[in-house]
Amino acid sequence: MPTRLLTIVLLLASCPFVFFQMAYAEPNVERDVNLYAKDNLVAWCIVPYDNQDRTPAERTQMLQELGFRSLAWDWRHEHLSLLDSEILLLRKARIKLKAVWCWIDGRSKSGLGEANEQVLASLERTGTKTEIWVSFAAPFFAGLSDEEKVAKGAEMVAALRKKTKAIGCRVSLYNHGDWFGEPRNMVKVLRYLKVGDVGLVYNFHHAHSQLKDYQSNLALMMPYLRTVNLNGMRSEGPKIIRLGSGDLEGTMMRQLKEAGFKGHIGILGHVEEADVKDVLTENLSGMKKLLRRMGEAEALSTY
Repeated sequence: MPTRLLTIVLLLASCPFVFFQMAYAEPNVERDVNLYAKDNLVAWCIVPYDNQDRTPAERTQMLQELGFRSLAWDWRHEHLSLLDSEILLLRKARIKLKAVWCWIDGRSKSGLGEANEQVLASLERTGTKTEIWVSFAAPFFAGLSDEEKVAKGAEMVAALRKKTKAIGCRVSLYNHGDWFGEPRNMVKVLRYLKVGDVGLVYNFHHAHSQLKDYQSNLALMMPYLRTVNLNGMRSEGPKIIRLGSGDLEGTMMRQLKEAGFKGHIGILGHVEEADVKDVLTENLSGMKKLLRRMGEAEALSTY
């Protein structure tokens, strides 16, 4: 091995933090990515939203059959005991665990709550490096002024950040309605924190009340934005519709790319009482329809 190359290899091997930085770039670091290509998609909202009640093995097989290479894992309490086995199955199938959901309702005296602590313990036990997508229930901020909400939210995110950094994971704030779901408020929390390693996740299906401000919100979020989860969009709703069946999502996707977004794209399985494989298949079909309309021939060729 040439001397210069050997030196670089030894330097990297002696510094695990370098590998961490390479694997987990900060929010405003651009990736060389074909934004809407299939290998940049993340399956989201597929664990509790499935009338087939798939096991981790069955879910992994379904993702392989549909060609997904990444999964963001949401859950209900009955799924928490499955996380270890799900992680190992995904790893064996070479499907990346992109993120795990964290919901903070403010009822626990410990802050995060027992369920979220269980999630972090599972990630540590399996040596899993991933993102934590965190959002807050409205009661968490009840009775507080805007400034107090920012401070309280930042304090909780800082505590979560400390725990996740200790196990090699990172945090992204997730818009889920109410005060915290407004992009300007999530950015206020980030600016209050004054750290560079907490990002944002933005969801079309939680953005119906923000449509008139979509482009200005994009500009505000762009330095922090890591993942955008798509949905069919009509100004009048309903909240969840198939990709390609709305009249706004194509324009929103075009504007997202024009704004310079280089992160990941989420595809939803968020339909109650449906076979999630059917929902994902329909959304993938809608995605292809949108890409044809948008003239995204290179991305379309990956499906």
